[in-house]
Amino acid sequence: MSFITLHSTKLRHNYKVLNQVFAQNKIEWAIVAKLLCGNEKFLQILLNLSDKEICDSRLSNLKTIKKLSPETQTIYIKPPAKRLAKSIVEFADVSFNTEIATLEALSEEAVKQNKIHRVVLMVEMGELREGIMALNLMQFYDEVLALPNIEVVGLGTNLNCLNGILPDEKKLYKLNRFKEIIEENSGEKIPYISGGSSVTIPLIFKNEIPFGINHFRVGETLFFGTNVYEDSLITGMYQDVFTLTAEIIEMQQKPNIPSGTAGTNLTGETPTFSEQERGKSSLRAIVDVGLLDIDHKDISAMIPGIEIIGASSDMLILDLGENSENLEVGDTIDFSMNYMAVLRAMNSDYVDKKVDGEMIPLLNTANEYLCLN
Repeated sequence: MSFITLHSTKLRHNYKVLNQVFAQNKIEWAIVAKLLCGNEKFLQILLNLSDKEICDSRLSNLKTIKKLSPETQTIYIKPPAKRLAKSIVEFADVSFNTEIATLEALSEEAVKQNKIHRVVLMVEMGELREGIMALNLMQFYDEVLALPNIEVVGLGTNLNCLNGILPDEKKLYKLNRFKEIIEENSGEKIPYISGGSSVTIPLIFKNEIPFGINHFRVGETLFFGTNVYEDSLITGMYQDVFTLTAEIIEMQQKPNIPSGTAGTNLTGETPTFSEQERGKSSLRAIVDVGLLDIDHKDISAMIPGIEIIGASSDMLILDLGENSENLEVGDTIDFSMNYMAVLRAMNSDYVDKKVDGEMIPLLNTANEYLCLN
C-alpha cells in the first residue's frame, strides 16, 4: 500500500520560522488544518505545535479537533450552511459569515446552547468569492449587533483562492478603514482584522502590512514553505514536509510507443507519441498508486532521472531512465508533492498515513531570510 509521510520535525521548523515572523510584527495567527482532512494522527502533530487556534472548512474536522483538544479555539472559515447552525455553534467557537439569515440561525442556536458564538464578518475586496459588499457593510453590522448571543470579533477577507487576486497594501488599508468607520459609528470595538493568509506573508517582509491587520490564517506556507504571492519558495523553510511513497509492482523493458488502434483512455484522452520514439524502448516501472489517490501532474519522483509517463486508476507508470539506484520489484520510490497532491492523497482511504520524527538539519532562520530580502 502506498503511504504519505508527514515529517514532523520539518513541520516544527517551519512553524517556528513563521511564529518568529508573526511575533516580531505583533500579529496573531491560526493554523489552517483543512489539508489534513481530519486525520487524527496528523492533527495531533499540529496540536503539539500550537493548541491555541485551529481553522478548518469542514465541520467534521472541527469536531475531531474538539475531541482531541477541547480547549483549542476552533474557527470555521467558510460561510456556514444554515442547516448546520446547531453543529456550528457546538463545534466552532468562531465562524466566518456573510449572510444575515445564517447569522440569525446561529444566534437562535447560541441562545439554545447558552453560548456566545463569535463571528468574523468577511468583506468582499475584489476576489469575488465570499464577502459582504462594502456598501452594505455598515447596515449589515448593525443588524448583526442586534442578534442575541452573537459577538463580532473581527473583519476578514479572502483573496487569491478563486480569481487569483493578490492582496496589497491599499486593499488591506481599506479593510482597516472599514473597521475604523464601524467602530466610530457604533461605539463598539472590533478586536481583529483577519486580513492575512499564506499569500499575504510576503507583504510582511516588504513592510507593506498596514497597522491594524493583526490576524493571519496560514496553511500552505506552513506545510510547503511557499511564497504564494510570487509562486516561489521561502529561503529557510522546508518544502518537503510531506512525501508520498509507492512500491514497485512491475519493472520491465518495454517499447516507448504502444501498438494497435488507439481510442480514448479512462480520462477521455488519446495520447500522442513522437515517431522518433518508434523502435526504442525504456526500463519502465509500475507503482501502486493511481488516479484514485493522486493527480500524477502534481508529484515528482525524488530520484533524479525518473520520469512519470502516465497513470491509470490504481497504477502510476514510470520511465526509470538509467535506473541509477538499481531499483528492483519490491523497492519503493519517494515523490515530492504540491498542495493539491497532498489534499487528494489525504482524502484517499487507499493511501496510508505515517508520521516521521527523525532529526533534521536547521535551516536559515526567519531573521536571516528577512536580511536577504
